[in-house]
Amino acid sequence: MPPKPAPVIAVVGAGFSGVMTALNILRRSANAKVILFERRTPVGLGAAYATHNPGHRLNVRAGNMSAWPDRPGHFVSWIRKERFGLGPADFATRADYGRYLQGQVAEVAEGPAGAGRLVVVPDAVVGIEPGGDGWRLTCAMGNAVTAHAVVLALGNPPPARPPGIDEAFAASSAYVADPWRWNAADLPSGPVLLIGTGLTMVDVALSLNQAQPGRPMLALSRRGLAPLEHDGTPPLSLPLPPANDLSPLEVFGWLRNAAAEHGWRTAIDATRPATQSLWRGWSARQKQAFLRHARPFWDIHRHRLAPLVARHIGAMRATGQLTLAAGKIHSLRLEPDGFALCRWRGRGEHGGYVFRAATVINCTGPTGDVLTSTDPLIKDLVKRGLARPDALRLGFDVDDDYRVRDVSGEPSSTLLAVGPATRGTSWEITAVPDIRSQAAVVAETVLAALTNVTFQIPKQYQLDTT
Repeated sequence: MPPKPAPVIAVVGAGFSGVMTALNILRRSANAKVILFERRTPVGLGAAYATHNPGHRLNVRAGNMSAWPDRPGHFVSWIRKERFGLGPADFATRADYGRYLQGQVAEVAEGPAGAGRLVVVPDAVVGIEPGGDGWRLTCAMGNAVTAHAVVLALGNPPPARPPGIDEAFAASSAYVADPWRWNAADLPSGPVLLIGTGLTMVDVALSLNQAQPGRPMLALSRRGLAPLEHDGTPPLSLPLPPANDLSPLEVFGWLRNAAAEHGWRTAIDATRPATQSLWRGWSARQKQAFLRHARPFWDIHRHRLAPLVARHIGAMRATGQLTLAAGKIHSLRLEPDGFALCRWRGRGEHGGYVFRAATVINCTGPTGDVLTSTDPLIKDLVKRGLARPDALRLGFDVDDDYRVRDVSGEPSSTLLAVGPATRGTSWEITAVPDIRSQAAVVAETVLAALTNVTFQIPKQYQLDTT
């Protein structure tokens, strides 16, 4: 009797969520083959870890950055082996974390258990449809590949265009729409307007200062809130998290009490194990209220800066090089000399301000509406009815096992999503400690769905994985 053909699983996207899903599939299966699609190389870096700036640090301590949920000390062991002189309470550079992830790819995919079962395709997937015994994927360069199952690991979407920026200015050379797709050394000299004051702004400001020390910058957002700082050594133990059935108001009451007793950092960290369960228990109205009123305050406390990064940003602010302001853009127009003239009004003020910038960079963070995405694949999936947005349109609608629901609400056993595309269901799904567990669950789910399936992929759609 001939051996049963091996399942072929396509993973679209090779940032942290895609790479770790692929590696978990290889670890859990003796014969499954994984096709990993990523138009940017090398794999495993994504936008977060492709940086070479030593000032770009992880905002999670090394002790909680293992890529594997069942090996909590794995990253710290790697650091010690590399002799970086860092411990579990320290903050590694993002570039070094990228090297760590690439090492995991080599170790698993090229090791005796996974050799020959991972194929990296340097192309973007622009369309997916049912085909053969699974799915037919169309690539940007025209190739078509068929797989028995697909995992969408699309990462964070680029930011949406902020209010106040019209079509003409958005098309000008003075505007950088995607804060992760530019080169600081290529920008003209002169002041820079940063739209947004969160973590993205921090990274961009550090890159700008490295390329041109002392460059003036104005960072503007509706509330002018900036990420707070990690402080000291984390506590040896955390208080019990809040109950999973609390309303948003009850959660913030719990946080106030816990902060008064243990400090706000410990209170926030203690909430972390419960955030996904709390989110899933809230009504759509409660979630909308949280996003509208509480999210900015939650974000600056929850996603904190490494102390070294905070010191660098603090020094730039102290000298006046970097100014953070709360306000709203009234208009942005390109002047004859190529500079951008921004007119803005301060929060709660009647008067206005003017700022001339050589460059304007959108640092508002990932877009919050999947239906406004310009990604061809997302548009194709929604158009075909193979996927639908969640109730808040933060990402795809998925069930508790991260299976993508079609337009009728039916989850597909062989089309799954992982990472930020599942924000509507999981909310807290952007940091390594959250995604690593989800990647393991998705790998287990997709392999279970393919256990008793007989495979026969048409040869014209097969990708040679031998």
